[in-house]
Amino acid sequence: MTLTTDSAGAATPYAPGERGAVVVYRGATLFDGTGAPPRPATSIVVDGPVIRAVVPDGDPAAAVDGAEVVDLTGRFVTPGLIDAHQHLATPPDRPAAEAVLRRLAHSGVTGVRDMADDLRQIGDLARAALVGEIAAPDIHYAALMAGPGFFDDPRTHQVTRGAVPGEVPWMQAVTDTTDLPIAVALARGTHAAAIKVYADLEAPLVAAVTAEAHRQSIPVWAHAAVFPATPGQVVAAGVDTVSHVTLLAHETATRPLTSYRDKPPVDHASLVTGADGRLDALFARMREQGVVLDATASLWSSAELAGDERADANTELAVALTAQAHRAGVELATGTDYETPPGDPFPALYDELAFLVRRCGIPERDVLRSATLVGARSAGVGHLTGSVEPGKLADLAVFTRDPLADIGHLRTITLTVKRGRRLARADYSTDLPRETR
Repeated sequence: MTLTTDSAGAATPYAPGERGAVVVYRGATLFDGTGAPPRPATSIVVDGPVIRAVVPDGDPAAAVDGAEVVDLTGRFVTPGLIDAHQHLATPPDRPAAEAVLRRLAHSGVTGVRDMADDLRQIGDLARAALVGEIAAPDIHYAALMAGPGFFDDPRTHQVTRGAVPGEVPWMQAVTDTTDLPIAVALARGTHAAAIKVYADLEAPLVAAVTAEAHRQSIPVWAHAAVFPATPGQVVAAGVDTVSHVTLLAHETATRPLTSYRDKPPVDHASLVTGADGRLDALFARMREQGVVLDATASLWSSAELAGDERADANTELAVALTAQAHRAGVELATGTDYETPPGDPFPALYDELAFLVRRCGIPERDVLRSATLVGARSAGVGHLTGSVEPGKLADLAVFTRDPLADIGHLRTITLTVKRGRRLARADYSTDLPRETR
């Protein structure tokens, strides 16, 4: 086949930086995400999309001939933030999704986990974000597996329009008779970063899905309770992350779990003490296995859900169990599972981080590590991003005031660097896609 025309394709104003274009960000106080204390007067040498060196300002490695120098004296730098629980296409709405992504990118967020959606649209959004057609974080997304009973849920119809829920590669119904090697291969064919295990699966099937996914080198992101599989059984299956801290309460259920629609009540009064031995044992196993908890702790206090008795009770439960998990040494990722209204200048991730500090009593340094390196690990990309180190992607967030002193200082964001491409916060106020460098 001979092409008679040659098109460059869509414009990519937000493309990653190009190798050989060196930028030195100097003078900053750096929280690098590794657990090390903040480093004042630090230079970050960026070569295209990648960090070349992180050194004191006076180090010879920071003096690169021909490099552009960006003076960040008096500013505070963290790794790019990660929202570990987003839904960007349930139902698909491309303009709305791009608006959410644009706000995230201009708020210091350089990565998100999309926890199962219509992957026909999510795949294209992920591609557009990666090549720079749109201002957006990198998107790491999951293909979902659940029991057949779950696919009466109207959301499954929203994300499979034109096809049959449960019979598409990104949203599969699985049973004891499913050919799991084929099912996992189909999910991987969507370019998904993980398999999401959701609902209506017995413990042996959760374990079988997880084992096959790992055999094919793809992680498993699970709901903390899969009904009838309990939280303990989900963790024992070897999953990589679990979502929704309030679902962990079902580890204390007084009757067997049955299905996603038939969740038994939990004893809020005893659990809000944050000192339940059954959960301590579960958290100890999570810590030993390295299972990350995507707590979505502030979800029930969001504007959409807050205000009724059930939401208030679940908020208090989330506070107690998240604090208990943190004390037990469980790694927390900062997912939201909701967004602030379109007119809000800042994303829900800021509210989640503030909730973890102010309601759950977790120190700012731990919360920022959760929102950076742990978040990157939850998405399977901790080797690429999540900390400011040589060889990693140049994903940075720059603030005028120190978020380690007050988590509210996240709202002083002034610059995002994503894969070496600069996104000035000032450009977001116009809400127009503008090229920045």
